[in-house]
Amino acid sequence: MTTRPTAVVLGAGPGLGMSMAHRFAKEGYSVALVSRTAERHPAYLAGLDNAEAFAGDVRNGIGATLDEVTERFGGIDVAYYGPAAIEPDSFPTDITEATVDAVEKAMSWVYPAVEVVGKLLPGMLERGSGGFLFAGGLSAVRPMPALGALAVSSAALRNYARTLHEGLAGTGVYAGSLIIGGLVERGDIHRMVVAGREKYGDAGGRTLDPDAIAGVAWKMFSAGDPAESVFDAV
Repeated sequence: MTTRPTAVVLGAGPGLGMSMAHRFAKEGYSVALVSRTAERHPAYLAGLDNAEAFAGDVRNGIGATLDEVTERFGGIDVAYYGPAAIEPDSFPTDITEATVDAVEKAMSWVYPAVEVVGKLLPGMLERGSGGFLFAGGLSAVRPMPALGALAVSSAALRNYARTLHEGLAGTGVYAGSLIIGGLVERGDIHRMVVAGREKYGDAGGRTLDPDAIAGVAWKMFSAGDPAESVFDAV
């Protein structure tokens, strides 16, 4: 157990997830990294102090993992929700071909966000402080037919976070969205695109610096405003 505040990074990956972890660590937080792939954890932890990693998949229920984090650190003060909506090598079908099954699958990325809030919000409200940061796609605010069902789930997550932000006004607890349009540098999709330039083309001009995004996220959380920020390299 620690006297430092604790940030949990859900869906920790080499791009934005790790940038968020390092930013909150820099601000004096202990950091709990949660990802599906425990094999990556030693590398993630190598550059972090006051951090631990936990194996967990939001789509399989994240409550028990959050209980582990709470037991280890004594509480959770801020949660970053950034699991990948799809596998890096999976591609959605166009919105004109979206099926009910495809939308239901895409929405499986949104429901755990509600679970996380339901698990952590009561404690935050009791303390009168804390917050949530949700990472979603640009299709939440701009029509992108090629993303198909993912556009539906991105819009749903953004609307949930935006409404939660309004609902928490005056409580001391924050909720905000990071709307991301572009390839996040160092992330798995970015690495795949760079390695497969012949297949995917040149990523130049379409990339985003995850450290810069994390810096904005910290300012949003610490100020309690705005409700969202858009990062558009598309």
